[in-house]
Amino acid sequence: MKTLILTLGLSVAVTACTREAGYEIDAGTFGNATLNNSQVMNGELTYAQILSRRFAAEVPSQVNFAFNSSQLDASAQRILLQQADWIKQFPEARFRVYGHTDAVGSTSYNKSLGLRRAQAVVSFFAQQGISRSRLEAVVSFGKTRPLVATTNRDRRNRRTVTEVSGFVDRAPQTLDGKYADVIYREYVESAASGSTVEQVDATGGGGG
Repeated sequence: MKTLILTLGLSVAVTACTREAGYEIDAGTFGNATLNNSQVMNGELTYAQILSRRFAAEVPSQVNFAFNSSQLDASAQRILLQQADWIKQFPEARFRVYGHTDAVGSTSYNKSLGLRRAQAVVSFFAQQGISRSRLEAVVSFGKTRPLVATTNRDRRNRRTVTEVSGFVDRAPQTLDGKYADVIYREYVESAASGSTVEQVDATGGGGG
């Protein structure tokens, strides 16, 4: 005997973007939990270093300058806006900006120039609403750490580099609660960002 199957005309289809909590968090910087945990426990790796690796992987960490200048051009400002957006997501973290120059000029002058470049970046971040208490313009390396070994002018060596340096008001702990807060916050936000629910009729039709 054949069974008659009655359809109800309308059904509710739940279209979830099937995003699990934490689906975006692992960018490869802390996916190997066992290795990272071992390195942290052995003192080979800090939570600030883990966050610093993420920063370097997710946004450009350096900007470049014209010769003998600490002015931020349009290209530098675009990159710094990306850095600023990332920094704002992690209010627990502190950041350092290191200044560099090319090899042209004296050591003392280039050290001063590198510092002015780092200070220009910090001032730009402050204009974006980031507290200066979280930012440090480190005394520059001047011309002592070039990316390209040359005695000539080279824009690639005229740069600043932004790095995570630690956590705000950080107290020594066996497990860094502030870093755990960062990861948990991202975990929760990743789950909240994706799911949608819509009703469609049983015939699969829908408006455009």
